[in-house]
Order: sequence, then C-alpha cells, then structure tokens
Amino acid sequence: LVHGSLARAGKVKSQTPKVEKQEKKKTPKGRAKKRILYNRRFVNVTTLPGGKRRM
Repeated sequence: LVHGSLARAGKVKSQTPKVEKQEKKKTPKGRAKKRILYNRRFVNVTTLPGGKRRM
C-alpha cells in the first residue's frame, strides 16, 4: 500500500538548499530552563485586546 512510486522517495529533501547550523548560546538545562519557562508564561503575562492571554 504505497502512494506513488518509490523512485521519487526523498525528492523534496534533496531539493532543499543546505543551510549550516548557526552558532548560538547554550540554553540552560533542567531546573534553570523550567525557571525561564515559568517566567515567560506566568510572570510577564502579555494580554491581547479582549482579555485573551498571548501564548
């Protein structure tokens, strides 16, 4: 039960241009990461018009 021939397998991936991974600052792990998430979600809460909380 295969949709389309297997000759075209991996067509899109081979077409996409290769982009190198960028150097970036390491993200905190474990407890420190959870702390940042908590601050982002509950401490500096941004509300949209209509009282909706932005996710």
